[in-house]
Amino acid sequence: MRSLVRSYRHRTDPSLDGLPEQMAYRDTGCDVSAACLACPLPRCKYDDPSWYQRYRREGRQREVLAAIAEHGRDVASVARLFGVSRRTVHRMLHRAEVRAA
Repeated sequence: MRSLVRSYRHRTDPSLDGLPEQMAYRDTGCDVSAACLACPLPRCKYDDPSWYQRYRREGRQREVLAAIAEHGRDVASVARLFGVSRRTVHRMLHRAEVRAA
């Protein structure tokens, strides 16, 4: 008599998932933080890349607006400081005006 080896899992069989405690995991972090568990972001940049892109853009916009408002810099010097075009600085200013209205 041949023994049959089942190569599939029946739905009543317990699932074998890799829990973090059972996996070898190196927390190498990313460019934001050296370790995932110590990351200051409210959401992982790899879980939602479009969210992270917006988050960075809004942070840069706040810095640009602060440089203009608090330090009295002109558009050209702010553009050079942040490595963006003057048009980008004007777009940031326009977005801030629209949001304030």
